[in-house]
Amino acid sequence: MGNHANLTYVGDQDFESKVLKSDAPVVVDFWADWCGPCQAIAPYYEKLSDEYQGKVRFAKVDTDANPRTPSRLGIQGIPTFIIFKGGAEVGRVVGADRNRLKRELDRVAAESGLV
Repeated sequence: MGNHANLTYVGDQDFESKVLKSDAPVVVDFWADWCGPCQAIAPYYEKLSDEYQGKVRFAKVDTDANPRTPSRLGIQGIPTFIIFKGGAEVGRVVGADRNRLKRELDRVAAESGLV
């Protein structure tokens, strides 16, 4: 991963403090090293993190290293992108679908008055 100021790695220990208690919307990429589609969409996700800086925060959770959070959220396939706002899930995209991910981000940013 390159240097993206708006992208952080979170785990089971700090998920609540960095995602659920965030004052801004946060999109979380649930991924794993062995997942081809996860690797394929990662550069696009990083690019989006730059594009939405100041509007939506970006985070990544390695599902192998942090199994509790994905399990609690009912994640069954990866990559799964979940957008949280005010501690609640407000959007979910399953699979490496760039267009749906961008649409969800735009929708949440618009609803939050951040566009």
